[in-house]
Amino acid sequence: MTDKRLVLSTAGSQEEARKIAHALVDRRLAACVNIVPGVESVYRWQGKVETATEWLLVMKTTAAAFPALSKALHELHSYDVPECVMLTVEDGDTAYLEWIGESVQ
Repeated sequence: MTDKRLVLSTAGSQEEARKIAHALVDRRLAACVNIVPGVESVYRWQGKVETATEWLLVMKTTAAAFPALSKALHELHSYDVPECVMLTVEDGDTAYLEWIGESVQ
């Protein structure tokens, strides 16, 4: 297992997704953020089943940076309860994982 992490979130617009991605990379909380357009989400919110088109954010970071990334995500996001799910990276290309570590402070 590594100390590298993937963090998933969604945004309600391309503009918001880009704003969040740029801020997290600028603040060195994420090495890279992939923005995947056209995700259809079906979820329960305030007692109703909702459907929305969203933009998926896949953030590459470290375990140590996750608390600050999560805090920043909540500050930047328009949702009352933004998705913020951290996944462990078991293994990967050594050079790529080192780059993540060098890019995140």
